[in-house]
Amino acid sequence: MKKYNPTSPGRRQATVVSYDNMRKNKPHKSLVTHLQKHSGRNNQGRITTRHQGGGHKKQYRMVDFKQNKIGVWGKVERIEYDPYRTSFIALVIYSDGERRYIIAPDELKIGDKVITAEDAELKLGVRTSLKRIATGTFVHNVELAPGRGGKLGRSAGTSVQVLGNEEKYTHLKLSSGEVRKALSSCLATIGKVSNPEHMLTVVGKAGRARWMGVRPTVRGTAMNPVDHPYGGGEGRTQRGTRKPKTKWGKITGGRKTRKKKNRTNKLILKRRK
Repeated sequence: MKKYNPTSPGRRQATVVSYDNMRKNKPHKSLVTHLQKHSGRNNQGRITTRHQGGGHKKQYRMVDFKQNKIGVWGKVERIEYDPYRTSFIALVIYSDGERRYIIAPDELKIGDKVITAEDAELKLGVRTSLKRIATGTFVHNVELAPGRGGKLGRSAGTSVQVLGNEEKYTHLKLSSGEVRKALSSCLATIGKVSNPEHMLTVVGKAGRARWMGVRPTVRGTAMNPVDHPYGGGEGRTQRGTRKPKTKWGKITGGRKTRKKKNRTNKLILKRRK
């Protein structure tokens, strides 16, 4: 982490992740595109996600979550910052000359080699099927269905632990504490995701949040009774409602939101805490 001298109230508490070891290059031109901003609005123009909008201009890096170049060695050309995700990304040049972005595992360095193969040596950055990976190993970018690309373990500092194999399934323990099954033929990359210090970042001031595209959030207790179930009263008051509610009176906190008849319920062995 990088701290600053307290030259202003905003600098006093703010911390950032250090990018000193990263190349200050522009992203690889053929692997970036522009995503249109919607500021939390749907196709009718109505806000469906509050507190989004504005923010600095940014380009989307097309990350390869499938890593389906089977048996082709790749060399890490550089490690880069990605404004659209919390983890770092690595630019890999393969032996056939193609370049792709992948999620960078923690401790991956420039010049390291990566590969997707069934017979490769099990080491950091190697992508292979779950049935080959030893019990207790930490992996990331794990598929839930073969060939559909990684879905689990993609954010900064996260990992999925392999607990063992049972018939055609592999038992996985997620960062949340949930234990679930996935087909043993699904692919996963060995290692934890980079940038584990992301969760220690302190924004420090409201302006920096606006750079990130986060608009102001007003507490429900600060509103009037007409605007929120928590609103009104003289001074600081209690919640005044038995269960925590949203602005629209919907019960939240302690209420399960997962569909009771979700087809993947049978794959979950232990729910998260």
